[in-house]
Amino acid sequence: MNKLLVVLSFILCFAVVISPAQAENDRRTPVVKAVEAVSPSVVNITVIKKNKGGSVSPFGDPFFDQFFKEFYGNQRKRDSQSLGSGVIIDGAKALVLTNAHVVASGGKITVRLNDGREFTAELVGSDTDFDLAVLKLDKAFNLPQVDMGDSGDIFIGETVIAIGNPFGYSHTVTTGVVSALNRPMRTNKGAFGSFIQTDAAINPGNSGGPLLNIHGELIGINTAIHARAEGIGFAIPINKAKFVIDELLDSGHVSPIWLGMFGQDIDQAAARYFNLKNLKGMLVSEVYPNTPAAKAGIKAADIILTVNGQNITNKDEYLTRIYSTTKSEALSLVVLRDGKKFRHTLKPQVLDKRMALDLVRTRWGFELGDRAKGAGAEVTMVVPGSAAAKLGLKTGDTIHQIGNRRLKSGIDLLNAFLRNRMQKTILMRVQRGRNLYNVRMTL
Repeated sequence: MNKLLVVLSFILCFAVVISPAQAENDRRTPVVKAVEAVSPSVVNITVIKKNKGGSVSPFGDPFFDQFFKEFYGNQRKRDSQSLGSGVIIDGAKALVLTNAHVVASGGKITVRLNDGREFTAELVGSDTDFDLAVLKLDKAFNLPQVDMGDSGDIFIGETVIAIGNPFGYSHTVTTGVVSALNRPMRTNKGAFGSFIQTDAAINPGNSGGPLLNIHGELIGINTAIHARAEGIGFAIPINKAKFVIDELLDSGHVSPIWLGMFGQDIDQAAARYFNLKNLKGMLVSEVYPNTPAAKAGIKAADIILTVNGQNITNKDEYLTRIYSTTKSEALSLVVLRDGKKFRHTLKPQVLDKRMALDLVRTRWGFELGDRAKGAGAEVTMVVPGSAAAKLGLKTGDTIHQIGNRRLKSGIDLLNAFLRNRMQKTILMRVQRGRNLYNVRMTL
């Protein structure tokens, strides 16, 4: 009997012994496996911009320069640099996806892989509104790449993983959950959407890095943290990024789009006239012929209630939804007419420069032309009796900014018009001679 107990005890002891290999395998959770798979494709991005020099002293006074030069030489003239993250989306073509603001300084771009290799990079295309940029690494072949996921089937509450290079540190991993979807985010250029909101820690330097699901698939590009809150970060959904990537690779920028209609907020008088229960929605005031809205049958006095399932409470929210759409995406609109709801699917129309200039002339009352030198657009004609004429604009004036959009190229004028086309008041920065004025044009 005693021998039997000894044998059974030995068997039980042997049964509960776990091998080191088994123990290690048990610790390799889905998060660990995802990080191991994706880390080789996550990169550190450094942008170095050459400074032109200037005062060496911290006081900005040439008088002090001679003293500071003796102690510090030209240290204060050293190059400035910015840091960020990115992820390789095409290893064969050596393409890296990152945020536009990471490479916005326009300096020399250096990309470092997790294995220590470094490459110089060329900017293929960038769009500041979508905050995405595509880089091509020089003399790089057969690189690792991330697997593309689908941000259209994300669950609120599911585990997500962020990898990046915060504060200049190499690969740093944080985890969290999806807190919300379709979140708009306000910037100094207006509201943009729709973002993935997560509580995974996203710190400075994480910008441009990947947001992954538990399978290690790319579902978003980390782009921002909320300045006044902890545990709130935002990522650009990868399904949106795919459309942007295609346009950046094709033309270097994202084409501005519109549906061909103007609208206004619903006030109490309009609500009574149309027998509405609330003031939510955008009241269509004008539809241009041969545009997506006209072809879909949308008419003046229709009320836009939703865009792609998202409620529209006013014209600014409508503009936000449209402005964050690319030319390749279809839009589903729910429209109210005579108390009945209709659903329309529209393909956006690219707003070209000629069309934008025509609309600026008819809506705002002046014509613009490119300047021979420098940024901005030159006023070439003012329509008598127009809002521009009442403001006092004159031929030869230079407009440097419309709303929050600085005019550096033709694409900026298009975006500035699209952003402000339904506003009753347009803020502009105008140069006349050597003087700059901030003016307010009332329509």
